[in-house]
Amino acid sequence: MIKVAIMGHGTVGSGVYEVFDMNAEKIAKTVGEPVEVKYVLDLRDFSSLPYGNKFVTDFSVIENDPEVTVVAEVMGGVGAAYQFTKRCLEAGKSVCTSNKELVATKGEELLKIAEEHGVNYMFEASVGGGIPVIRPMLQCLAANEFNEICGILNGTTNYILTQMIHNGVTFADALKQAQLNGYAEKDPTADIEGHDACRKICILSDLAYGDKFDPDQVSCEGITKITLEDVANADKLGCVIKLLGRSVRCEDGTAYAYVAPHLIHKESPLAAVEDVFNAIMIDGNATGEVMFYGKGAGKLATASAVVADMLDSIEHKDKRRRIFWGDGSKHLLRPLDTLQSAWYVRFKGAQKDVEELLPVESLTEPAEGVFVVQTRKLSTAEMNAAAEKLNARGEVRAAMRIL
Repeated sequence: MIKVAIMGHGTVGSGVYEVFDMNAEKIAKTVGEPVEVKYVLDLRDFSSLPYGNKFVTDFSVIENDPEVTVVAEVMGGVGAAYQFTKRCLEAGKSVCTSNKELVATKGEELLKIAEEHGVNYMFEASVGGGIPVIRPMLQCLAANEFNEICGILNGTTNYILTQMIHNGVTFADALKQAQLNGYAEKDPTADIEGHDACRKICILSDLAYGDKFDPDQVSCEGITKITLEDVANADKLGCVIKLLGRSVRCEDGTAYAYVAPHLIHKESPLAAVEDVFNAIMIDGNATGEVMFYGKGAGKLATASAVVADMLDSIEHKDKRRRIFWGDGSKHLLRPLDTLQSAWYVRFKGAQKDVEELLPVESLTEPAEGVFVVQTRKLSTAEMNAAAEKLNARGEVRAAMRIL
């Protein structure tokens, strides 16, 4: 009998227990013997549950039990979750997590500790929830150099944008709907400002390019400024608006990485990804583009990825998975100044100013003095400089890249 523990009994933590319980027979066949959840760590009282006797409030019970070999960390945050994960690894226990914030900010340190103690630190659920993407990158696509990663990495923002696109709902009303449906938290900042997607693109970039991409240094823009006017304008251009996390490798080995809303042409596979679904496009130099699609969150979907990592750790207890990246000392993150993009610009002012300051690809007839501009490719620095000059003569009401 293999003994494991779960740290945290929120949505994902309770899901992890449920997966072990409902699929016990399949799990036993997979690893060759039964797996028992011996402890669940949480400060709240769950004694009324059928497995209430498994709950502990003292982390050291798990830390000091030699029977427990694999632990699920589904607490979230970088406080207690970081300390407990570190101590589990140092105690010779593998840890599997869905905690994207912890992986993005402390992953390289925790992977190093895992290596030093001959155990695994695994985090498939931290990026795509139930969508397998990290293991395919490390195994199925291991023979590739990665040229680009681009994806819809947050289901909440994708749901909001879908409501705006198809139902003409304002951003504020779509956010309220997302909260009522349980897709958005009471405080939705991490989703709508792009921080959640930023942590995910950093983890994918860490894995793809081998060094740390710090979320605090990665450009991050959310969807709070997008209006129904922008949605309608995008439609006229044959596009939809999506929040993308993107990293692009350059010839010198550096990479752009950022999160921002984009106009995507309707022919793109990413344009058809709607509601709470996520999709991640990975371009390998041997495979070309490969896309991973599914619900990026949800109790059992995320829990299944955590449990799969736990089973992998059990099967590889004598030979740890080789997962690692650097501490950021290679400085691979390239400033966005030189990234070339076509742009969508909504500008209130004079046509002559637009034509003077932007490389215009197309320009609409003005509506109440507002022009919709599609530019040819120009760098971020050039776009920012042009926007500053345009704002001195009128008002740039929106500016987004066109992918």
